[in-house]
Amino acid sequence: MARAPAKINLFLHVGDKRADGFHALQSLVAFTETGDELQFAAGEGVSLAIDGPFGAGLSAGADNLIVKAARALGSERGARVTLTKNLPVASGIGGGSADCATTLRGLNSLWGLGRDVAALQKIGASLGSDVPVCITCRPQWMEGRGEILTELPPLPELPIVLVNPGVGVPTGKVFAALTTLRGVGLPLPPKFSGAADLIAYLKDTSNDLEAPARIIAPVIGEVLDFIAGEGALLARMSGSGATCFGLFANADTAARAAAAIRAAHSSWWAMVSRLLSASGTICK
Repeated sequence: MARAPAKINLFLHVGDKRADGFHALQSLVAFTETGDELQFAAGEGVSLAIDGPFGAGLSAGADNLIVKAARALGSERGARVTLTKNLPVASGIGGGSADCATTLRGLNSLWGLGRDVAALQKIGASLGSDVPVCITCRPQWMEGRGEILTELPPLPELPIVLVNPGVGVPTGKVFAALTTLRGVGLPLPPKFSGAADLIAYLKDTSNDLEAPARIIAPVIGEVLDFIAGEGALLARMSGSGATCFGLFANADTAARAAAAIRAAHSSWWAMVSRLLSASGTICK
């Protein structure tokens, strides 16, 4: 079994549109212990089976990023892939991109292709902007439209609560409603000596997509207010939404916050996890 950890934009600043039509981005990206799970086995052709709490209604056909990733590796070999979809779909935490990246890693190993990280990231960039950063599951400084990556020192392993209110926020609409851009001029961050350093740094940043996403889906504001009210050190939206996160000082506080959120809003998805500091090896 291989993990496809949730991708968290600890901050996300947006710059002007590039010549290719994409906005320039700058983000500090981290990953969590929570994620989807994939299994790979030899088979005839490439087949995909999907289960899990968020698997219903997902296409397992040629348009699925997992199937596209298998084809993009350029091998004639077959595989049976099983996806257990634990993360909400199209929710700003890179679920589909992480599944795609994990497929590139998993089939590269199953088929003995020997592609290195750089080669897998190059293939990933052809499949989606968030795929390259998901290849290693390590903290990274992301720029360009997502293809320019700098690996960072380990981050503090802070408890995190992920909350999704069950609404869809189309990425295109969020960017179309964007009026305020922080730009992409930040230098690389320092090495954080602990949680206090990281939180202080993040409080001077933002997610530029949060304001337009809250206009499209006002419930995002409710989610952020609830997380903040439960003692989070920082509450913020990830990616283009609608998943929000709170960083907490300890696991007990995070667990109590998640329980309070579920009790007050039974239709919201709330999950306690932990930031992955750095695995030291490609994630398994």
